[in-house]
Amino acid sequence: MSADKLVFDLSQEIEGSPQVFIKKDWLSILDNMNANYSSNQTIIDTSQLSNSNKYMSYREAYLAVPLTMTLTTGTTFVQPVVTGGVVAPAGMNGSVGSAAVTGGIAGFGAIYPRNADYAMGLKNWFGTLFHSLTLDMNGTTIIQQTPLINMVNSFRLMTTLSWNDVITQGATIGFYPDSPCSWTVTNSTAGAIAPSTAGIGVCNNTIYPATEQPYQADSVAGVTTWLNGNPTSQLASDAGTGNKGLLKRIQNLIFDFDAPAGFRGASTINVERGGTTVPFSALTNGGTSAFTTLWEGYIYQKANGIQQIATMATVYLKHLHNFFAMAPLLKGTFFKLTCFLNNATTVFTVAGKTYDATTAATIGTSALGLITLNSVSVAVGGVNPLMITETSYAYGGAYALGDAQYTASVAVGANVIANHTVPAGAVLKNPLGQSIYLYIPSYTFNPVFENAYLSSPVKSIKYSDYYQYQVVNVAGGGSFNNLLTNGIANIKSVLLIPFYSSSASTSTACQASGLLTGLPAYQSPFDPAGTGSTSPLCMFSSFNVVISGQNAIYNTERYSWEHFNNQMKGCNAVNGDQTDGLTSGLIDRKGWLSSQCYWYVNVSRMLPVEESVPKSVQIVGINQSAFPIDIICFIEYGVSVDIDALTGARV
Repeated sequence: MSADKLVFDLSQEIEGSPQVFIKKDWLSILDNMNANYSSNQTIIDTSQLSNSNKYMSYREAYLAVPLTMTLTTGTTFVQPVVTGGVVAPAGMNGSVGSAAVTGGIAGFGAIYPRNADYAMGLKNWFGTLFHSLTLDMNGTTIIQQTPLINMVNSFRLMTTLSWNDVITQGATIGFYPDSPCSWTVTNSTAGAIAPSTAGIGVCNNTIYPATEQPYQADSVAGVTTWLNGNPTSQLASDAGTGNKGLLKRIQNLIFDFDAPAGFRGASTINVERGGTTVPFSALTNGGTSAFTTLWEGYIYQKANGIQQIATMATVYLKHLHNFFAMAPLLKGTFFKLTCFLNNATTVFTVAGKTYDATTAATIGTSALGLITLNSVSVAVGGVNPLMITETSYAYGGAYALGDAQYTASVAVGANVIANHTVPAGAVLKNPLGQSIYLYIPSYTFNPVFENAYLSSPVKSIKYSDYYQYQVVNVAGGGSFNNLLTNGIANIKSVLLIPFYSSSASTSTACQASGLLTGLPAYQSPFDPAGTGSTSPLCMFSSFNVVISGQNAIYNTERYSWEHFNNQMKGCNAVNGDQTDGLTSGLIDRKGWLSSQCYWYVNVSRMLPVEESVPKSVQIVGINQSAFPIDIICFIEYGVSVDIDALTGARV
């Protein structure tokens, strides 16, 4: 009967409504860094906007961030052609057999042409590039610096967005959740770190089985069965089937002008059966120059030992911090935003590739290549935004990488931050934007509605900020009972994000992350941890959060399903997921149990008189993982700022 009422209401609607605003303009301003981000920070002030006599909507504003991704090796490769017509991929080269290939990376010639388009990508969400930020308003700090704030922001996106949001916004903001059950753990029972085709430690970087590959119908031995995946348990039922989230993000990130265009005629995209192709460059005016003019991302250099990707990343201010989502329309307000950036460099080695010398039939199983991680450098100590994909033929996008040492980096701006060594050619600057831009809409009111808006000119902005704490090296099977703080007023929530410990020794098998000693799991280029994922199976029992001596959870939680059903389900979601048919959030119970092991407790329910009283926060529980873990804890607390919407002054 609700539909009948809707039909009746719609039939009585009068077409048209008064215009609240008579004009909307999108303004853009540059940051203050003069295209130099070697200090790993950006500073943006809004002095130009505060003098414009227009109302600014920071809720809609976004940053346009130029990104330069570079993959190089210092080895010059020779491309051998062996009997049987199989071209052995020796590494990043400019030729395959006798045929010129602009793809720059070796492949399997006429049988299975490959390049390294999918060799590297980014972790979930472009905002991962922002390690921390501060915001000053009229000379007063209103957002404090919180390291690793991108982890909280990733959690907020994972619990607020719906799958429709992912479909419509994902390509814009670089967001697509990692498949939570497609991970594997690589280590050695002998006690030493053991490399694999996926890397070391926790690896969730396989991509190709997540696609519908045309190779399956070609009946090449060893390939068809691999494409079907290899589930190893009921829990990790997606193990071996590929990380769809990583695949989608790479596809949204890169555009290869040398790839075959998607149309038919005299040509066909069916390369595997001997057809010819027309590249995308034939469809644009001047090829790559069209995308350069439009500032659209693409692979702008592929040569012997070099591959570089340029893109303009969109990061909405409302996703960077809750303050911007709560800000009303403001005129004359002067803000100074300082952000610290996760510019990062990863050095890794591929070794041990072997090839069949007579036939293509064993391509799927013979050409492997094991990845060893040499080093990771993130200057500000934050999350490594880069991911390197697996090297095996059936699973990996990095299959075309031959035996060599590689350097991969991601940098904000046009310049490459790492010391890349290449055998020929040069590392080029990003041909797109050089600096970070702030785009913000400005509104001009209809005078009637402006008078109504200013009838109460003082606007109160109530938002949340965060304190961050760490509990390190909680032994496998061991308990924790830690006092995080002696007093914070107006506490809203407590969020615990567990990772395999970086402080425990890696000389013994399965004692920690499996990575280099001292390297946090969230800096691994093989593991999406820290960007919507935690380390796998980090479960707690006897868990509780104690606020000023009082248990926040009435009965201490003993079982995993208790926490998901009672605390996680519906947190930050539309209507708390209480209305069937109108829900949001991207973490389901199976994903939470597998590798999205967030421990979240809402502690905001209190009398108004209590909000100003500082309270202590303590966490207790037992680590049910076999590995030692580090727990990164974020305490959310409420803040209020009063602003005169007409003058921009703080009241």
